Amino acid sequence: MSLIRQLWLLLLATVMVGVLGSALVTVGSARGYLETQLRLKNSDNAQALALTLSQQNGDLALAELAISAQFDTGFYERISLRGPDGQMLFERRGTAESTQVPTWFEGLVPIESLPGVAQVSNGWRSLGTLEVVSASSFALDDLWRGSLRSAGWLILIGLLAGALGSLVLRRIRAPLQATVDQARAIVERRFVTVPEPRVPELSQLSRAMNAMVQRLQAMLGEQGAQLEALRQQAQTDPLTGLSNRGHFLAQLGSMLAREDTPRSGALLLVRVHDLAGRNRDAGHAATDALLQTLALSLRTAAAAGAPLMAGRLNGADFAVQAADADAARVATALQATLRTALKPWVDVRVAIGAVPWRSGASVAALMLAADAALVRAETQDGYGLAVDDPPAASPESAIGESGWRQLLWRSLERGDAQLGSYPVIGRDGRLLHLESPLRLRLHEGGAFEPAARWLPWALRSQFSARTDLLAVRLALEQIAVDEQPRGVNLAADSLGDSGFLVGLRSLVAAHGEAARALWLEVGERAAIEQLPVLRDLGQHLRPLGVQLGLEHAGERLARIERLYEAGLDYVKLDGALVSGVALDGARADFVRGLVWTLHGLEIRVLAEGVADAADARSLWACGLDGITGPWASAQPLR
Repeated sequence: MSLIRQLWLLLLATVMVGVLGSALVTVGSARGYLETQLRLKNSDNAQALALTLSQQNGDLALAELAISAQFDTGFYERISLRGPDGQMLFERRGTAESTQVPTWFEGLVPIESLPGVAQVSNGWRSLGTLEVVSASSFALDDLWRGSLRSAGWLILIGLLAGALGSLVLRRIRAPLQATVDQARAIVERRFVTVPEPRVPELSQLSRAMNAMVQRLQAMLGEQGAQLEALRQQAQTDPLTGLSNRGHFLAQLGSMLAREDTPRSGALLLVRVHDLAGRNRDAGHAATDALLQTLALSLRTAAAAGAPLMAGRLNGADFAVQAADADAARVATALQATLRTALKPWVDVRVAIGAVPWRSGASVAALMLAADAALVRAETQDGYGLAVDDPPAASPESAIGESGWRQLLWRSLERGDAQLGSYPVIGRDGRLLHLESPLRLRLHEGGAFEPAARWLPWALRSQFSARTDLLAVRLALEQIAVDEQPRGVNLAADSLGDSGFLVGLRSLVAAHGEAARALWLEVGERAAIEQLPVLRDLGQHLRPLGVQLGLEHAGERLARIERLYEAGLDYVKLDGALVSGVALDGARADFVRGLVWTLHGLEIRVLAEGVADAADARSLWACGLDGITGPWASAQPLR
């Protein structure tokens, strides 16, 4: 039983005991007072009547007349006269008067009318004994009415006392509930502070809890800063802040291999001509300023609405990757940007080689094609530019946005979809869950297409919520059949749709047991831009047994403010982060630190896109809880 409920019961019991006790004391006092008044009245009337009878000189007839007159003029139960020998000489008895008093009250609180006794005499001779008993019905009526009035006042006072007590309890309950919520939030890996209450005991408790939360926040902040330093050391070029060669190529490989990335894009190589000679003639400081300005231009440039991902491959060579963009337009826009940014260096020569890519292409082949374009650009003066010929267009590339919208709408209406199946295995070789990317059949009788083919158009047509709900429904139905845990990734655009969140909760709630084997994951961007929505989603789905995680994580994970409040159950590190970890000590240190921090928050850490056995061994050594990718798919499950 909760403390507040115990206090409520204590308050109720106290008020009830007070009201009942006061009622008993009041009724008892009133009863005693009325009985005393009746006894005095009986005694006084008996003395007065005895004096009257004593003046009758023993005439019994006159005595009877006097007694009858007294009886008829008052409210008496009985008046009797006995002789000196105890023999009844005369007696008058009244009939019981009707009252409004309930029988139970009369039986519970009876009023006893004690007889008044007086001696009747004639001089020194005793004529008899007179007894007078007044009727008690009127006193009982008065006691009943008084008890009702007292009970009413006592109940009113009790209600006022209860209301006052409830206000006090509410004042106590608010800070107490805040402290309980704070403790529950800590259990859920959400570290919040609460105002200190005025109640001294609760104030000390809240102060201690707040201090603990602040220490945890400071510790996690320090760990985040350390992880960011390790990330920069492992992934970035120290001079320009761009991705280093290994990380850029790993990102490019992950982009080409994943099913949920754009189907095409552009790769550009940028080279500063004769960097060694410039470094020798102008000095290190001037050359470093040139490279930093060029890097800043690459980092902030955007062409055709597509953000650029840039890296430094070596001293003079840079690379830029733009997803879902035209190579010629990106290269032309970048050429103009660099021409403007590098105006202070009038004699600088920069070559740009661009080549388009499509998903599934080889990184090595793509780099060779881009390098060939770069060689042609170097033959030009100033800001040379060469773009490789675009690949052959796909059959759907010419149908436009409206055509894609019709294709997707018809496919979703038919429910013509299926889920892929890629195992995520744990350290013991057991299956953690199956990654289940959605594939749509765009044409009746055709093949099921991966998300890389249709996802950009689904996002543009605002169909992401429908596709995600379809994927979740298919996963729940398959879980109900084979009881295999399955993971479904949700688009960040879907989280911004309030109708999607309502539909998702209803869909999951309708599949009670299957929901306990469902893993839902969102991208890093959702955790950065929609952290409150992600936190609310976890609070609604976690009681149903759903696991909530982050996918493609690592690039900005250490920079997500208040990550510990997201309520995540697991994090999947991006393939670009874990690729080559066996040969890169700095990368392994970063992964190890990331795993240690996330485990401290009770968040499991998985790795995706692992293709090499050496990388898998290194990741197990770093403390990861699960691995997926080509290597995991080739392992026998236990």
